Amino acid sequence: MADQMVEVNRLTKHFGQVLALSDVTFSLQNNEIVGLLGNNGAGKSTLMRILTTYLPATSGTARVDGFDVLNQSMEVRRRIGYLPENIPLYPEMRVEEYLGYRAQLKGMDRSTRRGQIDAIIDRCRISGVRRRLLGTLSKGYRQRVGLADALLANPRLLILDEPTDGLDPGQKQDALALLKDLGRDRTILFSSHLLVEVEAIVDRVLILRRGHLAFNQRLETLERDQILLVESRGEPNAVIGVLKGLVPQHPLQTLALEDGWLECSVRLPEGLDPRSEVARALHERSLPLRRLDFRRRTLQDRWNEINNAEALPGGGARRPAGNDLPHAVGG
Repeated sequence: MADQMVEVNRLTKHFGQVLALSDVTFSLQNNEIVGLLGNNGAGKSTLMRILTTYLPATSGTARVDGFDVLNQSMEVRRRIGYLPENIPLYPEMRVEEYLGYRAQLKGMDRSTRRGQIDAIIDRCRISGVRRRLLGTLSKGYRQRVGLADALLANPRLLILDEPTDGLDPGQKQDALALLKDLGRDRTILFSSHLLVEVEAIVDRVLILRRGHLAFNQRLETLERDQILLVESRGEPNAVIGVLKGLVPQHPLQTLALEDGWLECSVRLPEGLDPRSEVARALHERSLPLRRLDFRRRTLQDRWNEINNAEALPGGGARRPAGNDLPHAVGG
C-alpha cells in the first residue's frame, strides 16, 4: 500500500536450533515514529538486521517502500539509514573525512555532498569534533557520528538500534528532539533501553517477547484506557468477586501486598467510573478499603503485563522483583 513504508509478514529467523523470531507480522506507516522494545534476546537486533538486508530471514517476507529486502536489497538500502548497536567506525579517520567517505559509498552527488555533510554535522551537533580522529572520541560522540552517517543520504526510513546509548542526559534530550523533528517527513524505527524515551516521542510501540510480537499499538489508543486501583484486605476471592461482579468482562489483575493487603487493578474504558459501587459493596461485606482511585494506563503497565507477571492461582500475579522492573528494557 502507498501509505506503508514497512510491511513484515510472518517473519521467522532461526540460528541453528535457536528461534530468534517467530511469525512476526506488522506494518509501519509513512512518517511514523515507532519504538521497538524487548528484553535481552527478544529479537530486536535480529529484526533490524533483516530489515536492513544484513541478515536473511528463514521464512516470511519483509518489504521497505514496496521493495523486498531479500530480492531487491540494493533498492532497500537506498531508502534506509541504519545505526547499528555497535558502530563500525575507522579510528584512524577524522570525523569529516569519514563522513565524506561514507557519502561517496552511498553514491551522493559530488556537487551537493559537501553542503549535505556540513548540514548533517551541524544538525547532529558534532561541529566541535569534526577534525578529531574517530578513535579519540567518547562513546557519546561516536554515537552521534553514527547517527550523522545514517542521515547522510536523506533516507526515507531510519532504523536505529539504541540511538541514545552512551549519551549523557542533556545529549539524550537533544537526540530525542532531533528524532521527533526527523519523524515529520520520514519513518523511524528505533529501539531503546528506556520506556520514558519511547513514550516521549513515538506514535506506535512494538514489544517483542522471546521472538514473538507481543504488542503492536499506537500510543494514543493505549492512553485512552484507565486503570481502577483497589487495595483491600480480607479473603482474596471475596475482593475479586466484588470487582468481577461490578465490572465483568474487564481485565483484572491482582498483586499480593504486605500484611495481607491485596491490590486489584482493572482496565476500564474511558468514562466508566464504578468507584461508588465498589466502595459500597466492599463495605457491605466488611472488607477493609485503603485505596480506591484511577490512573491512566501507561506503557509500563503493558510492559509489566507482557514481561513481568508471575502467574498465581486464579489469574493473579506477584509484584516483580526489583531487577525485573522495566526502567531498563534492552537487548
